[in-house]
Formats: sequence, C-alpha cells, structure tokens
Amino acid sequence: MVHDCTTSLPAPDVLTRAKAFFAERVPSTAAYPEEEGPGFLTLRGQGGEEVAISVQNAPEGTRVRASTLLFDQAIGRFFSTLPTASQGAA
Repeated sequence: MVHDCTTSLPAPDVLTRAKAFFAERVPSTAAYPEEEGPGFLTLRGQGGEEVAISVQNAPEGTRVRASTLLFDQAIGRFFSTLPTASQGAA
C-alpha cells in the first residue's frame, strides 16, 4: 500500500526521523536502513519486508510517500508524528 502526507519538516529531517522511528519505536517489527539517498530511504525489517520512503519538496512543504506490504500500521504511526504543513516545524 502507498501512503502519503505533507509536512513542514525539511526532507533530510523526515528521513532522519524515519530511521530512528522504525529502529526504536516499533521494536517488535523494527526495520533498519538498507539504502538511502537525498530523496529516499529504504528500510528492511521482519522477514526481509521493505519500507520505501521518498521525500520531495513541494510548495506547501515536504511531500512524503511511503510504500510497504507489511508495515502499514507503523507508517501510519510514523506519519502521525510529523507536523502537518499547516502546523509548522516542531
């Protein structure tokens, strides 16, 4: 499933938060960085399952897209930690 949101955080901050969140806040199904670049992060977790996250600058903030087959609930929880574009950076 593909998830998306827009946040007021800069793209590098979103990726840094994602690495910490999936390693620390989801202990029973943790996922760790496999590949990353300035606009994306790929994490591997339980049973080799993948979480792919991309970030892109948009007029209203940073657009974040994430896809996975197993980590849908964790992505929703991660997105809930990001300030929305209308909230400003936290």
